[in-house]
Amino acid sequence: QVHLVESGGGLVQPGGSLRLSCTASGSIFAINDMAWYRQALGKERELVARIYSGGTTNYADSVKGRFTISRDNAMSTVYLQMNSLKPEDTAVYYCNAVGSYTDFRSFNSWGQGTQITVSS
Repeated sequence: QVHLVESGGGLVQPGGSLRLSCTASGSIFAINDMAWYRQALGKERELVARIYSGGTTNYADSVKGRFTISRDNAMSTVYLQMNSLKPEDTAVYYCNAVGSYTDFRSFNSWGQGTQITVSS
């Protein structure tokens, strides 16, 4: 089983910044890609940003130029630097990892979620 532990959420004023972290642990052979999703109240979960093992990234149009995803492969950790935050960024943010266990079975795991509230 793979466990994803997120940290860094909280309350921030519009225009402010936050940095999320997510570390994977368990019987991991390899992590192919890691991503951040978010789910606002009453809305469906949506992809915010994804980063592949080779470093390729993609972002939701709504966060391009404001958010940056990065990863530390050695630490099985993914980060999301969020700048110029807006009230519409308010949501629960979830970490996601896709890869394979040491016995080569695949996994697709989720963190427990961390609340981000952007409000004055």
